[in-house]
Formats: sequence, C-alpha cells, structure tokens
Amino acid sequence: MQWREYPDRELLAMGLADALAASLKSALNLHDTASFCVPGGSSPGEVFATLSGVSLDWGRVHVFLNDERWVPESDPRSNTALLRRTLLTGNAAEAVLVPMVNDAPTPEAGIPDLVAGFEGELPISLLLLGMGQDMHTASLFPGGDRLAEAMADDAPLLVPMRAPHADEPRVTLSRPVLAGAMETHVLIFGDDKRTAVERAEGMDPMQAPIAAFLRDATVHWAP
Repeated sequence: MQWREYPDRELLAMGLADALAASLKSALNLHDTASFCVPGGSSPGEVFATLSGVSLDWGRVHVFLNDERWVPESDPRSNTALLRRTLLTGNAAEAVLVPMVNDAPTPEAGIPDLVAGFEGELPISLLLLGMGQDMHTASLFPGGDRLAEAMADDAPLLVPMRAPHADEPRVTLSRPVLAGAMETHVLIFGDDKRTAVERAEGMDPMQAPIAAFLRDATVHWAP
C-alpha cells in the first residue's frame, strides 16, 4: 500500500485527477479501449469534476460503477444518476457508460442481463475505490448476506447484496473482479477513515473488506 497525503481536498482532487488521467491515457496507448471502474457517493465529486475536463479520447473509455443501489435512475439515491452529473459531463460526456442496473424488480432477477456488458471490460484497466467507516468498499459489507460468495475466489462477476446498514438491495462487482484491476486507487477523507484503513490493512477481509485491495493500492487521503 502506498500513501499520498494532501493538505486539503482541493489539492487531492487535482492530484488524483491528474493520476487517473495519466493512467487512462497510458491504457489507451496500449489498448483500443480502457475500462474505468468508479465509486458512487459524494466523495469523488470534485475529483470527477476535474477529471471530466481533461482532454483525452473519452469515446474509448468505458465507465462503470463498483456497485449500485437497485433503484431506478430517477431515484435520488441512484449512483448512476450521480455519475452522469459529476463525471460524465464536459469532455467525459463522450465516455461509454456500462449499465449496472435495469428494470428488473430485484438484483437477482436483473443480473443475468447485465453480466454480458461487463465481460469484455475485464481486467479493469483503472479502479477507484472508496471506503465506508465500517471498512466496506463497493457493496462488500461486513455482515452482508452474500459477502462470503462475493469474496470467494470463484465468485461470479456480479453479486446481489443486502446488509443491515444498506437501505436498498445492491449489486456489486465481486472481490476477484475488483482485485484483478491493473491499477487501483483508494480515496478517503478525514482522520477517522485514515485510522480505519490503517487498521484494515492487518485485518481479515471478511471483517474489513477494503483489506482485500490495499496491498497493491495507492491510497489518497486529505483531512
């Protein structure tokens, strides 16, 4: 695990956006397309706002979420809708969005029709993860009903997930899919999350799922 510390969140947004843009450009130099897997939530918003203005061949970048709530885009808690407002604007509006939710009533019913869209995107070229205070990442929650399945070496590509602190059913990329990324970055803010990451590094990933991804990751932190 490598640490990159920044004095404030504005400088982190600029520094991380620069690092992500450089990685995407490098991937596009080597391959016809680049897959860029990103978290939802508000934390990466400023990073995405900066990155969306970068000049690169966005039409060859395929963007998808680490995980998603099983809600329609019209729902205010939809991460897909948030991604459209934050990253997929400006120059990055040309990027290809790989859907992670559909009109099926449950993730179990919808996942079979989503898997094909991801199969050509692996291994992930560039992965950005966030982390919750409970040390979950994506929808790999401690205590999640299908965490053992999602963390297994033979896990399917997409796994439905329900957890005590998750208000809606979720769909998440599994551990082997995320861990297979060519390059991984983790974004966290605040002293509490820094302490949590430092604790997680030596913990069982079933108790601290972020631990499964830290060894080869660069962690970007600001107060």
